[in-house]
Amino acid sequence: MPRRTRNYGKAKNFKGAMVRLFKELKSFYAFIMVGLLLAAFGSILSILAPNKLSDLVDKIAEGLVIDTKNLESLTKEIQNSVSEEKVTELLPQVLSLDMSENTIMEIMNSSTVTPSEKQEFQQFLSSLSTKNEQEMMTSFKDLPTSILSYIVKDTTYQGVVITKEDKMKLLENDDPKKLELPDSILSFLFHDITIDGYKVTPKEQSKFLQTMATMEKEKDNSVIYQKLDTMPKSIRNIIEPKFDTKGIKKLVSFLIVLYLLSALFSYIEAISMTLVSNRFAKRLRTLISTKINHLPLKYFDQHQTGDILSRVTNDVDTIAQSMNQSFATLVSAITLFVGTVIMMFVTNWIMALTAILASSIGFFFMFKILGKSQKYFVQRQKYLGAINSHIEEVYSGLNVVKAYNGKKQANEEFDVLNEKVYQANRKSQFLSGLMMPMMNFIGNFGYVAVCIVGALLTMNGHITFGVIVAFMTYVRLFTSPLSQIGQAMTALQTTAAASERVFEFADEEEMSDQKDATKVLDKSKVKGNIEFNHVSFTYDGNKTPTIKDFSAKAKSGEKIAIVGPTGAGKTTMVNLLMKFYEINKGDILIDGISTKELRRENIHDLFTMVLQDTWLFDGSIKENIIYNRENISEERVKEVCEIVGLDHFIRTLPHGYHSKITESDTISAGQRQLLTIARGMLEDAPFLILDEATSNVDTRTEELVQKAMDKLTEGRTSFIIAHRLSTIKNADLILVMKEGNIVEQGNHEELMKKNGFYAELYNSQFEL
Repeated sequence: MPRRTRNYGKAKNFKGAMVRLFKELKSFYAFIMVGLLLAAFGSILSILAPNKLSDLVDKIAEGLVIDTKNLESLTKEIQNSVSEEKVTELLPQVLSLDMSENTIMEIMNSSTVTPSEKQEFQQFLSSLSTKNEQEMMTSFKDLPTSILSYIVKDTTYQGVVITKEDKMKLLENDDPKKLELPDSILSFLFHDITIDGYKVTPKEQSKFLQTMATMEKEKDNSVIYQKLDTMPKSIRNIIEPKFDTKGIKKLVSFLIVLYLLSALFSYIEAISMTLVSNRFAKRLRTLISTKINHLPLKYFDQHQTGDILSRVTNDVDTIAQSMNQSFATLVSAITLFVGTVIMMFVTNWIMALTAILASSIGFFFMFKILGKSQKYFVQRQKYLGAINSHIEEVYSGLNVVKAYNGKKQANEEFDVLNEKVYQANRKSQFLSGLMMPMMNFIGNFGYVAVCIVGALLTMNGHITFGVIVAFMTYVRLFTSPLSQIGQAMTALQTTAAASERVFEFADEEEMSDQKDATKVLDKSKVKGNIEFNHVSFTYDGNKTPTIKDFSAKAKSGEKIAIVGPTGAGKTTMVNLLMKFYEINKGDILIDGISTKELRRENIHDLFTMVLQDTWLFDGSIKENIIYNRENISEERVKEVCEIVGLDHFIRTLPHGYHSKITESDTISAGQRQLLTIARGMLEDAPFLILDEATSNVDTRTEELVQKAMDKLTEGRTSFIIAHRLSTIKNADLILVMKEGNIVEQGNHEELMKKNGFYAELYNSQFEL
């Protein structure tokens, strides 16, 4: 039998592994689609949130600054009230200056008016004919106060008394739009203004203009707001900041509903994908468990047990965990990424380009890292299988390792495999671990770029502050998917590496189909004749045949012993008889029917096997003996154990036949062998195979077991493989094998008389 070798196989490509994985997930498509759609919907809701958040910020911002719209409306109406045309038209009527001849004579004869003032007044009078009305009013303002005191007098205009003092104040003002004016004058220059239900009187309008005139060159916002606080209450009511409570509540409610729906979708999606991943993992374990029973023995000859166990445990768990984390995340991230790009351009294309250009560097590094990390994920899964195989081998043969001081060699091999696992794991995790800090840097860089460009656009009035806030969220939504896509791709790489190992096992060639096996042998009616007809067999990978043109006949009830040196093909013959391997040439007949025409299950029912390997499972002694049989009484179990000499030992145990057997129990190898012999004696089958069944018992026990075997073989066709030739002296036929051929056959006495190869083997047992 060929020595088992480590065989890692060739890794499949990523695309092929994922295509196969999705084919296997066909029955879960409904759940997967629900999960992926909910992940996409959740992302879409997240994409809509920033725009509403922008509106909310603008609403709040409007409640923190003065109402510029009302301020502009108020300013415009007041300025229209005191336009130059209106002032020019109104001043002569309001002032009603006395320029009669008597007044002029009175001025010229007044002793309070100086000669120079009189001369100036004469020049003023001579120039009146050349001036229009506006120029005349300007000229009046330039006259000396001593002259104005004669011209300006108390008058009544539209029922309102305008005193001399008020008229003098009006004339002394350089600009009636900016300075404080008398109430009597204000009533004609201004009219009541109503904005948002608040009425502004002429006096309050004048105060407003006066305050605004002092703020034209003011740059300190705090000072500006302090001056606005000194304005009349009606004006403050019009221009002071106001929160749109109704609008804010509406936006806040919308955002809460949006985020709650997004969280709900994510929750349902997580449940769906968890169900899919765990049910699929359960199916894969079932698939592997079923597959094991359909694989030929040659597969287990060529693959280590630890590697197979690693596929059932590590690889299947990796697939489940990676699927749960990657599929929905990938769909969500792609939806979020595409949707965010669209919404950014809808909101403002300049800011969109800024965010994309600032973050696009992440694409290059992400795919660069993914390309390098793929091979390390594949290596990690392979080396995990290898190290598990090594541990399983060393643990199962720990006594041998200690007895031969093989600790150093075992540790050295473990260190080599452990180093490979470490290196593959370190490199794969390091490269995938670079994704997060790299994407964080790109995201932060995007924040800075958006803030700078946004500030410039806000200063120029192209966007509002809310748009900047929205884009800060968009940058996070834009860079986060890149990181998530990278992590999801990393998880998918792990999934691909693990799934290719699982599916590689699932695709292994099974034992040949049994469509031609149409005949059935009833074990209660089987006579017990077996014929080997020119049987030849070669193990895969071997050039030299293990069995060469082997022919022999076993009649019903005969005890057939097969002897020969190690490697002669004794166990191989039994494996061929049990149809564990397919015959290359020749045929094996049971009661004249070819084993090729019988199903394996039918053949196995015809045989009772007691092997050299003592396989016991965790359970009671009774359960181990009865294994896979029904309606076996405890009395029958005790009877068999008495025959093989186990009854006394079992009664010394705490719970007798119901005592549990575990790996840690100190049951000797011989006792374990006797338990398997007792198990075989319960089987009511026409054929019996004993493969070195007494190799682990002492000489005295062997005699006891030999008597039990003689009783067990009564009425059955038995095949006994033994190295202790003393145990097969009473065999009806002894087949002596050497290099796959039968070199001698006969009973013990006949073969000893020939003094041939058998005699040489037999006598060698007694040589020192």
